[in-house]
Amino acid sequence: MKAKPTSFDIAQLAGVSQPTVSRALSGSASVSEATRKRIEAIARQLNYTVDKHASSLRRRQSNTLALLFFEDPTPDQSLINPFFLSMLGTITRTCALRGYDLLTSFQQMSSDWHVAYEDSHKADGIILLGYGDYEEYRARLDMLIAQGTHFVRWGSVQPGEPGTVIGCDNRRGGADAAAHLIAGGRRRIAFVGQASSHYPEFNERYRGACAAQSAVDIVPDPALQVDALNTQQAGFEAVRTLIARGARFDALFAASDTIAIGALAALAEAGLDVPGDVALVGFDDIPAASLTHPPLTTIAQNYLAAGEVLVDTLLARIRDEPVTSVVLPGRLVVRRSSEG
Repeated sequence: MKAKPTSFDIAQLAGVSQPTVSRALSGSASVSEATRKRIEAIARQLNYTVDKHASSLRRRQSNTLALLFFEDPTPDQSLINPFFLSMLGTITRTCALRGYDLLTSFQQMSSDWHVAYEDSHKADGIILLGYGDYEEYRARLDMLIAQGTHFVRWGSVQPGEPGTVIGCDNRRGGADAAAHLIAGGRRRIAFVGQASSHYPEFNERYRGACAAQSAVDIVPDPALQVDALNTQQAGFEAVRTLIARGARFDALFAASDTIAIGALAALAEAGLDVPGDVALVGFDDIPAASLTHPPLTTIAQNYLAAGEVLVDTLLARIRDEPVTSVVLPGRLVVRRSSEG
């Protein structure tokens, strides 16, 4: 019987060393794209498969990544931000392509999640999605760094933030949302969402919207900003609060699509037409955004790229390669809620 092909066979045919083959097949950025493709082609020709168990024993690794979701208030009791669910498929697929299993877990921020995974060898590294109040979350991130845990997270990319962060350009997205509303003739833009350091992504979106208004000599009115957590009910109640104040606004920028959907219901209850009386823009482009009545204009976050970058950045950290935080651009998606 023909012996099972080995990485040494691939190395001989590719004209490289065996460690280069191992690095290429594990997705290491230290191997050039041309060399990696040549090695992968030879591996396919030989029907070579990586023995993940043996490889793990040699490196004392589990060949598993952990994806930790943190609870977020939702009306369906799933407690998972719908935007993160959109990212799950890409994360899972990228792990499989890189030869890793994915352990998915739901966590409460109050638990000892920060010591439960890498220390017990359940996973070689952690992807963190969601965090609630960032001021409480940050202390746990500092502890992860102190204990040498390999992790990467989705969030607001700011100077001095702990760890490696992958996130959307929230300020640019907020500016694009406001600029779109201004281009449609809107002058009094309300903002619904938390605008403080406790919720940095929402805060950046608000600051971007304010900057876009200031750029055309519109003075942002603080009375048109109402705090809201990332739920439909919070969006509904925040808009009710705006209306009860007697606030005059002809546009509304919601910090998320989930908030925007609640805002849409409150505007309808008050007899305000969208977009005739109030133009509405959300953020995220979750699947439900295109199904509202009217369909929701939003800033789309690139969840396909996000999942891949999160996994590849974490794998680079596990290999002790240099990594940097990454800002991904958002994209304005115009639908009926802001037209007219």
